[in-house]
Amino acid sequence: MMTKVKRSMLLALIGLILAAMVSCSSAEDKNNVAQTEQEKKQTVVRLEYWTPFSGGDNQFMTEMVDRFNAENPGIKVVQVNSRLDDYYSRLRTAIMSGSAPDLAILHQTSLPQFVQNGYIEQLSESAKQIGLDWTGFNKNILESTVYDGQPYAVPLDTHALVLYYNKTYLREAGLLDERSKPIIAKSTDGFTAFLQKLKTSIPPGVAPMAQPSTRIDSVWLWWSLYNQLQGGGAFYNEEVNNAVFNNPQALQALTYVDGLYKAKLIPPDINDSFKLFYDGDAAVLITGMWGTGAFEKADSLDFGVIPMPVLYDHPAVWGDSHTLAIPKKHGMTDEKKRAALIFAKWCVEHGAMWAEAGHVPSVTKVVASEPFNSLNYRSDYAATANYVAYWPRHVRQWSIVEILIQEFEKMNYSQQTPEQTLEAAVKRVNIELRK
Repeated sequence: MMTKVKRSMLLALIGLILAAMVSCSSAEDKNNVAQTEQEKKQTVVRLEYWTPFSGGDNQFMTEMVDRFNAENPGIKVVQVNSRLDDYYSRLRTAIMSGSAPDLAILHQTSLPQFVQNGYIEQLSESAKQIGLDWTGFNKNILESTVYDGQPYAVPLDTHALVLYYNKTYLREAGLLDERSKPIIAKSTDGFTAFLQKLKTSIPPGVAPMAQPSTRIDSVWLWWSLYNQLQGGGAFYNEEVNNAVFNNPQALQALTYVDGLYKAKLIPPDINDSFKLFYDGDAAVLITGMWGTGAFEKADSLDFGVIPMPVLYDHPAVWGDSHTLAIPKKHGMTDEKKRAALIFAKWCVEHGAMWAEAGHVPSVTKVVASEPFNSLNYRSDYAATANYVAYWPRHVRQWSIVEILIQEFEKMNYSQQTPEQTLEAAVKRVNIELRK
């Protein structure tokens, strides 16, 4: 009887011991799982990413960020979007105060200021570590981001002027060929004749060509035509201490632009040329290729798009590029730099997503890919990237272009002649250079 009692007690004790072991094991497993999850959270690299996009651009970039985050759980990109109006002043202030983002979009035009002032990282070594191949970029686009032989930003695209046209109006005027492309002779006389024929055919109130009387559009058009002329395109002297664009080629191009306004082939007092074309109230619009994604959403608009016409000696067109740069930042770790470039590399490799906004991707294999070429319109102007005429490199180029805008507006409103416009602009730019 005692043997049975002892045996029962022994079995009960063994059961208690086993239960305790299972309980401890379970608790330990839970602790391990919790610890593993915590470690995973701790290894995620968070990147603050500043962008100046608006409208459709912002939508497409947000989609890219969301997709990257879903595909790369070890990196969390947090996009902070701002208005372009004050974007660069905010970014400069953040860099100088030590609170810069980890990654930022910079226009190519703004790069000289950020490079010269030491505001952004040089990327050659960091790019090697993540296998970023610079040879895969369009040479013209890449060159715009290289200083003293070293890359300072990853170019995302080029966005240049293109010519949008309303197929309905051109068809009625007999100005479409069998491929539904505009029939334009390659000369200034040919382009003028094209617009004059449109003017006689389109309904009253429709603009032959839409172009604002204010803002930068006429400056872009002049810069494109000036660079198309043999011997044209000079802005500064070799020492970059004097403006030299008051010359015969610059005057020839500007006189032609002024003539389009004078002949009312560009109607006066246009404020929003983009909306005018979108609403079907303009036959032709020369603006940036970022319009493509927006015009596709206009259900009643039957439009086409071609590169900027060559009216002089060779192809050239104003353009700029969005680039991805790493701001100089106190405490910026190598891990964050690597993550930032991994994201930049992913963006350029998925450039077909960004091309939905209308831009031409910077990587040549993306431009040759099926996803890019399956998009309507983009392949019609993709070659534009090869002959974009960027603004010259100067730390104050952005503000200097503002001077051109102000003087060109006076010409557009017949307050001064093209000769007076160039003379006044050069004088003001030279004063700015001496500050």
